[in-house]
Order: sequence, then structure tokens, then C-alpha cells
Amino acid sequence: MQHSVGGNLARPDGPDKVRGRAAYVADLHVPGAWVGGVVRADLPRGLVRRFEFDTSFDFTRVVLAGPADVPGANVVAMILEDQPLLAEREFEHFAEPLLLVAAPDDATLKAALASIRPVLEPREPVLDPRASERVFKRITIAKGDALEQLARAALVLEAEYETASQEQMYIEPQGVLAFPPDEHGVLTVHGSLQCPYYVHKALLRALGLPAERVRVIQAATGGGFGGKEDYPSILASHAAVLALKSGRPVRMIHDRHEDLLATPKRHPSIVRHRTAVDRDGRLLAMHIDVLFDGGAYTTLSPVVLSRGCIHAAGPYKCEHVLIEGRAVATNHVPYGAFRGFGAPQTCFAIERQMDAIAAKLRIHPLELRRRNMLRAGDTTATGQVLRTSVGAEPVMERIAARTHFDAHDWRAPRTGRVRRGRGFSFFFHGAGFTGAGEEMLKARIAVELTRDGRALVRSASTEFGQGTLTMFKAIAADALGAEPQDIELAPADTFEAPNSGPTVASRTCMIVGGLLARSCRELAQRIGGEGEFRARARAFVERGGEGRIEATYHSPAGLQWDDAHYRGDAYPAYGWAADVAEVEVDLDTFEVRVVKLTSAVDCGKAIQPQMVVGQFEGGTLQAVGFAHLEVVTNRNGRVQQDRMATCIIPTTLDAPQFETELVEVPFEHGPFGAKGIGEMPMDGGAPAVLSAIEDALGIHVQRVPATAEHLLELWLAAHPQERL
Repeated sequence: MQHSVGGNLARPDGPDKVRGRAAYVADLHVPGAWVGGVVRADLPRGLVRRFEFDTSFDFTRVVLAGPADVPGANVVAMILEDQPLLAEREFEHFAEPLLLVAAPDDATLKAALASIRPVLEPREPVLDPRASERVFKRITIAKGDALEQLARAALVLEAEYETASQEQMYIEPQGVLAFPPDEHGVLTVHGSLQCPYYVHKALLRALGLPAERVRVIQAATGGGFGGKEDYPSILASHAAVLALKSGRPVRMIHDRHEDLLATPKRHPSIVRHRTAVDRDGRLLAMHIDVLFDGGAYTTLSPVVLSRGCIHAAGPYKCEHVLIEGRAVATNHVPYGAFRGFGAPQTCFAIERQMDAIAAKLRIHPLELRRRNMLRAGDTTATGQVLRTSVGAEPVMERIAARTHFDAHDWRAPRTGRVRRGRGFSFFFHGAGFTGAGEEMLKARIAVELTRDGRALVRSASTEFGQGTLTMFKAIAADALGAEPQDIELAPADTFEAPNSGPTVASRTCMIVGGLLARSCRELAQRIGGEGEFRARARAFVERGGEGRIEATYHSPAGLQWDDAHYRGDAYPAYGWAADVAEVEVDLDTFEVRVVKLTSAVDCGKAIQPQMVVGQFEGGTLQAVGFAHLEVVTNRNGRVQQDRMATCIIPTTLDAPQFETELVEVPFEHGPFGAKGIGEMPMDGGAPAVLSAIEDALGIHVQRVPATAEHLLELWLAAHPQERL
């Protein structure tokens, strides 16, 4: 038997997708289904006075639903319940839902929406997070006495770094299909989503129904990147309310324009650093202030801020650290999860700060990281002792050997109208939920033998392009001593699969995959015997053996976390990585071209190496876009880039040459030693690209995206005498 782990299996979802057979929400043809839409606010803040209805339209042709038609609680069930499904009187952001409409076809829906005008009374919005007095979450991480050390230090560097928002731009817009209760009283929702049980929870709250009367099924999903973590709960609840009132199935699929206007994006950030160092570049103390714009409602801001603050000091040893973070309310569209959720913002800031220190002290940026990087036995900012699977040193050795960046004369004067530069970043990312999160969630999976001797894996972890199904097949096959074709995968359906937790936070492989591996090994022991797996499994079932295992996750022994003080073991394990970016900057246009990006990545164990490399390179390309291409701006609370023609993301023509080396430092509690790496590639690309721009131009850039206009502004400020 060939091993599946460490190989490259064919994706089980691949044939249907490439042949056009995969059933996305838009492909679910249901006779008699209506279409739903939303009347939205066109101001960032105000009061709903009334609705005016055009008398030329026959409203008996459609169904309307307002706040009073929500049968349960008119709230979105997330971390906090401060967001209404439909604004009753006050609204807090542009495009906030006010009224729902269902119609028999698209043309009628469009006409109905055009015939309804909300009469709104404007109120003064808060659009600058610095001016906000309403705080969603505060976090303080304290180690040693940073303020005292900074006061005594001879050399302190202070700077402020900004990151703008970023659109997930999943290939398939948000969409759901809701069915009214069937003959058994069960309401069913099919959706393009990441987290079936999040949607299930939201529906129970909004509809006032018991769990057994609500079913959520993931349809084939065209990408998510965090954008389909929380928002489908809103859309599913809207569609379900319309299905209940109309008595018909209701499909709600955003077009790209509505998706860009109304859905959450990456939190903008302002991060201030004060860093004390000695003349050798050793970090003595850090004071880091983290401010995230949370938008109008809490949504996922607490967990985004949490991860951002925990990663704010970077993968560096420092005995005196003070991190003060807050996520505040503004009247922007609520911000939410996007790959890395919080860490890309703070990793950008610490890596740019490390480059500023390197330039100030004339120490090579790689050498500066090498002197300060965390090693086994060191403690992080939360006081976590790194005892296992610490890949810092092998990653640093591998990137230096591959790129020879340590010999590169960084920030040496460059000449010519097209200037080339190379830059560096070093980063780590915690896998799984923070602190006691996994223990509280208690993820579950089930594995059972079928009559024909196959093993059926039941998990609510979803596939949306990242390779969950392939990974699960490989893990289950090797843990059972079976072939991949002996493994079946149940759909992500709340009636078919136990709650494995959300498919987020680099947790699916390490947490759920680890639980799957342990369950399959236990089942293999039960079956026993030698020879072909399916024959042994079939014989075991025929003998009446117990062929089902349902398992619940428990954290590795010894982990301790104090959530009140943010102290202790933040994550069971961390992935580690380093990037070297090579860029060209054209002094006639100040356009940046990323030519090459080399990465070394500690993933613990690559379950499917080709997929791991693909994940890392795809995520790094998103980070390249974050660095210099992707502009998301607001005017009076309204997103300006509301078309794909104006909301720019990198294409294959913008992709650099990628070289990715996998470093395997196994984590004993992960499946076959694997750790999660899905979030990590977002962390390093932007600072590496800006480090390379600094090398090319000699300018320290402190915000992203580093657009051509911004680079021109900085160049003219640095060279006032020079005419272009």
C-alpha cells in the first residue's frame, strides 16, 4: 500500500468542478423558487422614518418582510448580538438592510426594489476610528515592564504604520437558497458558506425554532477567504424569513456590485510602535498600540483583534512587551474575517519596524531577525514557552541558503530609471483557535464503516477550494491502513455531520484532521487482522462489530491560558515562514512589479505537498495585492470600489515567479505531525514587498497599499530638488 500522506492525491471534488457538474447555489434549480432582494440604506447613519411605495407598481405581485416579520429575535447571532437582521429605527452603516422583498422572477424583483424608497433622517456618522468613543474590545498583553525599560533606554525608535481594508473577492458571490418547512416541519437552507453550524445557530435565533427543525447544507462553494464565515448567517436568515412568509423556496444571490457594497472586508488598522534596542540590535522593550476599525457592529472584531495583538510582537524574543489593542465602532460597513484576520495588519507593522531598526543601526535585516528570533525554550509576548515544533532556525537557514539574501547589500544606492530591490520578512502564525477556544468548542467528527467495507467520514469542515476533502481522504486512508478509494466523505450538512467547528483559523488540518487521525487509528485497531482493508472492514461489520466512532477534541495536556489577562499558551503550535521578495520600480510611473517571491515554510508535515505549496503561493499572491495593488476606500461610509473594474486584485499577469520550500518540523499532536498554514501566507508578503521597495528607492514606506501615487509622494518628499 502506498502512503497517501506526503503524496499528491487527485482531488475528489476536482472532476465535478472541471466538468461543470458541481452544484453551486446558482445551479440548484428548484421549480417554483422565488428570488429575494434587500432594500438598503443609502446613508451611513440615521433614522428610518418611513417607506414610500410607487403606486404604479402592483405590490400584490411580491412579498415584503420587515423587522416585525422576523419570527424569533431580530438579531444576527454572532459573538455579540448587537447587529439587527433588519434595522427597525436606527441604522448604522451604508447598505444596512431595512426591508426584504421576494418576487417570482428577477425582473419583478428589480422593478419592486426600484419602486420602494426609504425616507431616512441623516445623523452625523463617525468615520475616523481615532475619533470613535465606542469600543468593541480591548486587549492588553503585558510581559515584564516595557514602559520603564523604554524610559531608561538610550535608543528608542517610534513609528506609526497603517493598513487599509481589503476585499476577499471570492470567485463566487454570496448566495443561499432557503426552503420553507417540509412535511416534517424542517426548514432547510443551502448556502455558499464556510461554517454550517454558524449559520444553523443564527437561524435558530432568528426563526425561534428548535435545532431539529433547521437544516443547513453547504453547496459547492467558490472561495471564501473568511468572507463566508459570518455573512452567510445574515443572508440565510433573510432568505429564511422570506421563505416562511411566502411559503415558497427563496433564492438570494448577490450580484458582484451588491456583494462589494454590503459585505465585510479586512479591518483597517493603525499600529504604533515604540521599540528600545541596544547597539547590537537586541530588542530590549516594545510598546505596541493597535487600533482596528471594526465598522458598525461587533461581528468578528474581538477575535480579529485578539489574533492581531498576539502576533503584534512578531516571532521575536523580548523580555519587556506591552501591547494595547482596541477595536472600535465606526459607521463603515462592518469589517470581518479575511485570511490571517488581524495578524497581517500587525505583522506588517512589526516587520516594517524591524527594517527601520536595521536601517538605523546599519545591521543587515536578516541578521537582525536572526539575532532576535524566538527559539525553543524562549517565551512569546503572552509568556508561552515554546517547547515543541519550533521551526524558526531551520526556516531561517533554508531561506538564507536558497536566496543568499544575507549577502545582499540591502539599501545600497540604486541607479537607473527602473530600480530593482530585494526585501525580507520573517513571521509565525498560531494554528487553531486562541487560548481555550478549542476546548470550549469541543469539535466533533464521526467515522463509520459502511456495509461494503468503506469508511465514511462525517465532518462539518467545509471544502471551498483549499483542499479539505483531499486532506481528509489522505489522513483517513493512512490512519486506517486503507486506500483513498476506500474513504467516503459525507456532505457538510448539519443533519449528516457533527459540529466540527468552523473552517477558519488554520484549524481544519491540525485540529479536525488530528481528531480524524486518532479516530481512524482506533477504528483500525477494532477491525484488526491483515490484508486488504475493505475485506477486513466488511467482515467486521458482518460479525456485528461496532463500526462507528464519534470523537470529541481535547487540547493537549499541559496547555494553560488566562483569557482575562491574555497570558499563557495562546496556541498549541505555530507555523513559521520567511519570504524574500524581488521587485522592480519604474521611476517614470512608480509602478511596482514583483518579479520573484521565495518562501521557506514550516508546516510540520505536508499532508499533500502540492496543495500546501499551492495554498502558500495563492495566499502570498493575495498578500502581494495587499502590499501595493488593492485599493479599498470609503467616501461618506460608502465603498468606492464597487465594481470588479475598480476593485483590483492581482491576476496571473501580476503573479511573480514563486519558489516555495517546505520545512517539516513535526508537531506531535497534529495528524502525522502537521500544523495549519492556511492563514500564514498573508502575513509575510506585504512587508517583504515593501522591504524590497525600500531597497530599490531608499524610502521607508509605512502604509499599504503602497500605490504608485503614494510612492511618488514619498519620493518627491525625499528628493525635493529632483524633477521627474
